[in-house]
Amino acid sequence: MNNSKIWLSSPHMGGTEQEFVKEAFETNWIAPLGPNVNGFEKDLENYLNEKVFVGALSSGTAAIHLGLILLGIQSGDEVICQSMTFSASANPILYLGAKPVFVDSEAETWNICPMALEEAIKDRISNGVRPKAIIAVHLYGMPYKVEEIHAIAKKYEIPVLEDSAEALGSLYKNQRCGTFGDIGVLSFNGNKIITTSGGGAIVTKKAELKDKALFFSTQARDNAPHYQHSEIGYNYRMSNICAGIGRGQMEVLDTHVDLRRNIHRFYVDLFEDVESVTIFKEPNSNYFSNHWLSAIIIDSKKNNGKTREDLRLLFDSENIETRPLWKPMHMQPVFEKYAYYGNKVAQNLFENGLCLPSGSNLTNEDKGRIKEVLVKFFKSNKNKA
Repeated sequence: MNNSKIWLSSPHMGGTEQEFVKEAFETNWIAPLGPNVNGFEKDLENYLNEKVFVGALSSGTAAIHLGLILLGIQSGDEVICQSMTFSASANPILYLGAKPVFVDSEAETWNICPMALEEAIKDRISNGVRPKAIIAVHLYGMPYKVEEIHAIAKKYEIPVLEDSAEALGSLYKNQRCGTFGDIGVLSFNGNKIITTSGGGAIVTKKAELKDKALFFSTQARDNAPHYQHSEIGYNYRMSNICAGIGRGQMEVLDTHVDLRRNIHRFYVDLFEDVESVTIFKEPNSNYFSNHWLSAIIIDSKKNNGKTREDLRLLFDSENIETRPLWKPMHMQPVFEKYAYYGNKVAQNLFENGLCLPSGSNLTNEDKGRIKEVLVKFFKSNKNKA
């Protein structure tokens, strides 16, 4: 039996990426600028379809960093951040010398909790510090509670940085994720729904904001015949080679979304009669998730004491990669000294949740191996996998 590695989410090429890269080589556009960069940005703008402006950058983290700069975040400011996320959502707050304020999740979308968010804002204001921005994340491709979060942000006049790194192709009420916030962020890391090897993008609603972001991303070089700098800049621009990969990937983005959603349905069917498992899914028809990663929660009390860690280790023994849900930022050693608002929703999700292989390139043989592990793990229960 084939025992090759099954990855959680591996790159999936469409076939035309090499044509764009080859053209870059043939025209000698081996630089952090060029036709592929311009074309990739235009492809993304057309896809998002909300009169937005997109700047292609070296990573999603760079996009968050520049987004916070555009929002005027300075040293000593406080920025509210969803606690259950990857550390890249929070690290740029510290880059700027600002302070993160972490907020718990709610149980439906696993994203930032509206009630805990408003509690945090009120408490910070009562202590004499008004938060300067809110970082809300579409976790695993699931849109956050857009209307509730943005209503609170509007009420207290706090801008929203929308971390859509995991949610390209997801929608809320037929509007594409990445277009709701004052600033949006995308990621094209190797494990994302499409990839540029490494890369990201910033999404703005004003052309001048995109221009400012790109100014900072190219070392803040002033308009002069010599190298002159009046502001601190960064080396954050995407290369023309990586953008060429992105142009090819855009041609298969919708196909990748369909394939990821099919993998999710595969798991929904498998766990239909397994009482100890809750699969992460859209709360209602307003939500359309790209299901970048399919995830489950295991109730060990209903599972003969067997936990998500037991399942992870069993998968690992079969050379299949799975991963616990994101460990909340307020539980991380580097962030544990900062303020946190909410209960233990995020903590419970982390302790009991597991991300399952979700790549758009999973084969039927891969799915067969995954199913065998799940059947083995749950076979001692009365219910089935």
